[in-house]
Amino acid sequence: MPIHQTDSNSLLKQLSTLPAGNKRGRLRIYFGYAAGVGKTCAMLSDAQEAKENGTDVVAGYIEPHVRPETMALLKGLETLPPLELSYKGVQIREFDLDHALQRRPALILVDELAHTNAAVCRHKKRYQDVEELLQAGIDVSTTINVQHIESLNDIVESITGIFVRERIPDSVFDSADQIELVDIEPDDLIDRLNKGKIYREEQAQRALANFFTKEKLIALREIALRRTADKVNRIAVQNEPSKANGSYANEHILVCVSSSPSNARVIRTAARMADAFHGTFTALFVETSQTRDLEDKNRAALRENLRLAEQLGAQISTVYSDDIPAQIAEYAKASRVSKIVIGRSAHWKKWPGKVNFIDKLTALAPTIDIYIIPDTQASFHHNTFKFLKPPPNLSLADTGKSIALLVVCTLIGFLFDYLNFSVANIITVYILGVQLNAIVTKGRLYSAVSSVLGVLLFNYFFTEPRFSLQAYDPGYPITFLVMFAASLITSTLTKRIKEQARQSAQKAHRTEVLLETSRKLQQAKGKEDILSETAKQMVKLLDRSVICYPSHRNSLAEPTLFPKKDAPAEQQSYFGTEERAVAEWVYKNNKRAGATTNTLSAARCLYLAVRGSGMVLAVVGVAMDSEAPLEAFDKSLLIAMLGECALALEKEEINETQKEISMQMQQEQLRANLLRAISHDLRTPLTSISGNAGILMGNSSVLSEAQKQSLYTDIYDDSMWLINLVENLLSITRIDNGTLNLNLQPELLEDVITEALLHINRNSTEHDIKAVLEDELLMAKMDSRLIIQVIINIVDNAIKYTQKGSHITISVKKEGQFILVEISDDGSGISDDAKARLFDMFYTADNIRGDGRRGLGLGLSLCKSIIHAHGGTIYVKDNIPQGTVFGFTLQAEEVNVHE
Repeated sequence: MPIHQTDSNSLLKQLSTLPAGNKRGRLRIYFGYAAGVGKTCAMLSDAQEAKENGTDVVAGYIEPHVRPETMALLKGLETLPPLELSYKGVQIREFDLDHALQRRPALILVDELAHTNAAVCRHKKRYQDVEELLQAGIDVSTTINVQHIESLNDIVESITGIFVRERIPDSVFDSADQIELVDIEPDDLIDRLNKGKIYREEQAQRALANFFTKEKLIALREIALRRTADKVNRIAVQNEPSKANGSYANEHILVCVSSSPSNARVIRTAARMADAFHGTFTALFVETSQTRDLEDKNRAALRENLRLAEQLGAQISTVYSDDIPAQIAEYAKASRVSKIVIGRSAHWKKWPGKVNFIDKLTALAPTIDIYIIPDTQASFHHNTFKFLKPPPNLSLADTGKSIALLVVCTLIGFLFDYLNFSVANIITVYILGVQLNAIVTKGRLYSAVSSVLGVLLFNYFFTEPRFSLQAYDPGYPITFLVMFAASLITSTLTKRIKEQARQSAQKAHRTEVLLETSRKLQQAKGKEDILSETAKQMVKLLDRSVICYPSHRNSLAEPTLFPKKDAPAEQQSYFGTEERAVAEWVYKNNKRAGATTNTLSAARCLYLAVRGSGMVLAVVGVAMDSEAPLEAFDKSLLIAMLGECALALEKEEINETQKEISMQMQQEQLRANLLRAISHDLRTPLTSISGNAGILMGNSSVLSEAQKQSLYTDIYDDSMWLINLVENLLSITRIDNGTLNLNLQPELLEDVITEALLHINRNSTEHDIKAVLEDELLMAKMDSRLIIQVIINIVDNAIKYTQKGSHITISVKKEGQFILVEISDDGSGISDDAKARLFDMFYTADNIRGDGRRGLGLGLSLCKSIIHAHGGTIYVKDNIPQGTVFGFTLQAEEVNVHE
């Protein structure tokens, strides 16, 4: 079933079957200077050869030519059936993109790269279909003529007189992996046309009279050869580090963008210059106070020109000023621009001596080369009398304000006249009224009308003869003229200041949003928090609802809606199958889609990818509905914001990866230490046990009873050491895995200590061990089995690491809600460096044990885990004047006297 842009269920199903992480396919373009040079024949011939070599080749779409030689080359090749569509009652045949993706050949042939698809197709242009095939890992061969390349459109039109509407961005041509130039002599091409090998007879005669003249074909051929040479040269430059790293780094081309329809020619010229100089390319739009008054057709033209500049590889920049030449010059100096390309529009006749736009720009930027391209249609900023144009919608409120101000000024005038103030004071009142009118109303019409009415009211009420529009004093006409000029000038300046204040506030708001975004993303913790903060800042910047789709395990998770303020309650349509299908397409293809784009444009939202290094981290949708498309500057800020979000997400992923690596390193260290212990520390007692047992088995009759008892003691001690070691290992494993279940019960400390002393090292008789309890009835909440093990481990360490005859004291006392247990000795003590790591797993201090055996470093780590599991603390400190004190706390329990 074909998948159109409205067939969301099929699109989701098709996207789900696409494997993730495909290697991008290779694009091969067969390039010619005119129809009939043999591009399709060359493509089909190479496809036949590839098929013979075992390549899986499919003809995706071949233009149905009336050329027998061409169609004969299709024999033997698998051909996909075209997509049959009905659009406005007309049957249309298009390339079936989804069938091609499901078939997934190694190589697919798609004719006519610049073709414009039918409106019901997923993409507006066929080159976008080809891009999706390449993203899916399919190699593509296609055809195109020189007139279809965007930057060459104006040159071709000037040669042929024909405006070509089907065009591709230069980036598509330049990104091709291989350009195959198909070239024949113009005379041979004309001969083929005369023989009917290209068009039918009537069509061929028209072509010969218009497009296919020898002079035009020679010119087009030269352009095609140069464009191919430029492509080869670009590859050579990219492969030479000395050139790629800055040989042309000083060239920066700046093109000035306006709403003039012919500004597209200026942009294409600048793009060709940037390409020729291998320089940076920037498109600058200067927004003035009159930009908001642009008509819809001018706004649409401005957006198209900005989109064209973006397609041709320009970096879009927007600045604000009513002094356009000064702003262009300032930006050019700050950005180190080397060349400015600007259109020369038709101007109104200038007053004598007035400096024109180009002269002023040249004076302000004398060190920058300025290229002037003839521009036949005036741009919006050249309309000198635009302020006279009425606003599209007159406001009843503003009209009332204007009338009220005039009435107030007239009443004040009567008051001044009654008080015998001079006429100049009354004139000043009307001028002040016009200024106030400019502040409280919108649009220049009210200020202009207020200026005229102010003069008429002054003439009618305050000049002789009164209550008429006549004036006896011959000086009054001059007064009226000066009053009108002063009112108009002051109102214009007031409006300009008001607009500049609005622009400054807007810039400040945008800057504040960007800075706040950066700050919040730095503070955000976790992927969800980062995406949430980014979406909220997008809502704040654009004043539109935002839908966020986080990625999860190579797919999109459930979306979250971040509505704008005062958004309508019914917004469930944003979560429909159709919208999710578009978001999935963006995720799979790493390209924008949806409303205002050429892909799946029927969607309600504009969907953009949050791009990481080679992958999509999330997809965000900006609700468009019936709202105007995003302005170029807002779109640039949005892309910058998404880029910052991507950096934050990547940083979060790196942190998570580092944590995993750190954990793996700890596990590897644990494994290495355990292997070290098994290979050395376990082997020593096992060797001793096996050796002593062998002596007893082989020499039992020879050995004395004392010798036998000594061997028995050694075997027992080594066995107990192994048993304690294994018990410690198992206990630590249970605690780390969370499988240790504490059986907390109130227990008498005296009983627990007594039980522990029964199981300590047999060498305890060589030391003085005693227990000192503050109260015999001291009780604590504990798992007695584990606390006994803690006491045994600490006392055994004291026995092993102190000299014979040392004093070991176990003291117990109550401090507040806790029971404090301290085990002290008078041995050689522990260094401060060792204290800091004493409770780490597998750490052993430099103390020398009495038996010379090295410990595994598990006992104290186990004690720490057990005490922490009980909610207590464990510590080590020096024993004054000599030795060491180990202490830990337990939750105290009161003795129940009623039992």
